[in-house]
Amino acid sequence: MNAPLTAKDFATDQEVRWCPGCGDYAILKCVQKTLADIEANPDKTVFVSGIGCSSRFPYYMNAYGFHTIHGRAPAFATGLKIANPELDIWLVTGDGDGLSIGGNHLLHVLRRNVDMQIMLFNNEIYGLTKGQFSPTSRPGTRSPSTPAGSIDSPVNPCAFALGANARFIARSIDTDAKNLSPVLKAAREFKGAAFIEIFQNCIVYNKDRFEDFVAKKTAADTQLHVEHGKPLLFAKGEKGLKLNTQTLTLEIVDVGETGVPVEEVLVHDETNLAIANLLVHLPMGEFPMPLGVIYRNPAQSFDDAFWQHHPTQGKRTGKVADALRKGSVWKKG
Repeated sequence: MNAPLTAKDFATDQEVRWCPGCGDYAILKCVQKTLADIEANPDKTVFVSGIGCSSRFPYYMNAYGFHTIHGRAPAFATGLKIANPELDIWLVTGDGDGLSIGGNHLLHVLRRNVDMQIMLFNNEIYGLTKGQFSPTSRPGTRSPSTPAGSIDSPVNPCAFALGANARFIARSIDTDAKNLSPVLKAAREFKGAAFIEIFQNCIVYNKDRFEDFVAKKTAADTQLHVEHGKPLLFAKGEKGLKLNTQTLTLEIVDVGETGVPVEEVLVHDETNLAIANLLVHLPMGEFPMPLGVIYRNPAQSFDDAFWQHHPTQGKRTGKVADALRKGSVWKKG
């Protein structure tokens, strides 16, 4: 009988090189531990990344890895999954890599519902190229490329994923392993494209950007941990979100003796697209930040559909060497 896997079984001998204090360290440790907990097979696990600080991830995972080109990791990952559906593929990207140059590729891997886990590290800045503003940077962000402050309307990653018809959408925080690990496990169990936005602290170029809802002292009041079938409560159960049936918007209400009964608080249904839409569009700063699995509504994955209608049904009928020797298959008509 083999010994149980540990986080060290998924760590390489490479020196982990991010800036001291970077949130990527915490995410890496959580992913390694999570894979050990679920007894993932390193021989069938693949990490695919594009370009950026987060894209160093494959070097530090004792599994197969591809460090690809800027924004195109979803295309590589799709090819891998189609070629070998048995592979467990993890796509690692950032807010710049995934939502700027790679926005088109990310959109298509989501709408196609290709079976993989997509971790988007959102630090609202370009870290690798020295602190320019990114697609998710908030208005007013001062950077080398926006010295007077950004005037762009930022991309909402989860709203983007929802608009691309993603079937699994979740949020978590880099240093909150208690929340992040269950989200990673749920994503891995999901058959299809599982999108996870991870708020990640860039300690050099955008330090404490998320402190308004990450700070431990105020987390109970600023974080909303959603769970399927349970009311949307926060502030230790003293506050909740209620649906205003006239405006079809969410509003914060007091719960209990001085407020509304808990039965009036909206119950989270992760299969409900309307609820997911309301949650991902809550105004930041005015409402608590929704964390956990926001939307999960399975549908046939792209890779399953591909092989279902393929003549060979996934069976190997030829050899790569033969195809390479065949030469051009195009002939003038």
